[in-house]
Amino acid sequence: MKAAVIVTPGQIAVQEVPDPTPGPREVVVEVASCGICGTDLHIMDGEFAPAYPIVPGHEFAGRVVEVGADVTDVSVGDQVAVDPSLYCGECYQCKRARGNLCENWNAIGVTRPGGAAQYALAPAANCFRLPPSVNVADAALIEPLSCAVRGFDRLPRNLADHYLIYGAGTMGLMMMELAKRAGAASVSMVDINPSRLATARLLGCTHAVESASSLDGFPRGWDVVIDCTGVEAAITDGLGRVGKAGTFLQFGVASYGARATIEPYKIYNQEITITGSMAVLQSFDRAGELFATGILPPDVFISHRYKLDDYAAAMTQFREGVGRKIAVVP
Repeated sequence: MKAAVIVTPGQIAVQEVPDPTPGPREVVVEVASCGICGTDLHIMDGEFAPAYPIVPGHEFAGRVVEVGADVTDVSVGDQVAVDPSLYCGECYQCKRARGNLCENWNAIGVTRPGGAAQYALAPAANCFRLPPSVNVADAALIEPLSCAVRGFDRLPRNLADHYLIYGAGTMGLMMMELAKRAGAASVSMVDINPSRLATARLLGCTHAVESASSLDGFPRGWDVVIDCTGVEAAITDGLGRVGKAGTFLQFGVASYGARATIEPYKIYNQEITITGSMAVLQSFDRAGELFATGILPPDVFISHRYKLDDYAAAMTQFREGVGRKIAVVP
């Protein structure tokens, strides 16, 4: 089969690789669509993936074309979205219901061959069967939505809270949609990309600005501040805008060497919570159910679709910040 392969950091090629063969509790998925996200850029830059070459693509959906001998809950022909998370179930963290922090953590598209290919291998237990109302070519959005749902699991979610979100890319917009449905009094979006701010306005944010300094009417700061950029300057700025008893969520994936400035006395004196959110934890099926309700308009969220042969060009466009979610269609 044909697959995009990150051969070494910085080098990507479309190659012929062996077709996957399912184990007893695995299935083979014919990939209909595979999304590109910031994690893929980190893998390209030599982070996250423990070994190369690797077939990327942890956001994908498609049709089941082969099942293992012990698979009974998924059938050939089912259309599924795939949770890429692979937990050992035996380590200290897994036994405390923190599989996303698994000490033997693996993930499809990060440490195992992913969905940037014609076919991908997945545990049957990781497959969310799509209802007929969902277009499988759009369902690659479920994985990033499941990360956003996990992020919201880390937040207090009080009615009438005021939210400030840095980054109006795919993840920031998903966080905005969840905040609206969580009963937010306001959701303000910050981004330096005018096109992304326009999309935030289209989806119904309260404010969309290039700098939080231009926002009036929030003298007490914000109840919830979420960084979806991973950019040092945005993180430091956001930390300074959390109101008393507020929460800062580090959701964006920063580089290993990124550093931000905090004010320890303010954290103590104003009872500020700083927390993080890592990947997916018991949130994939919930995201699938939310997606099936139409929480995200795919035509707005997916701005570009590339052929698999053009995977390198798709990655370049994503790195340049052009568009929103970029999907690759094998």
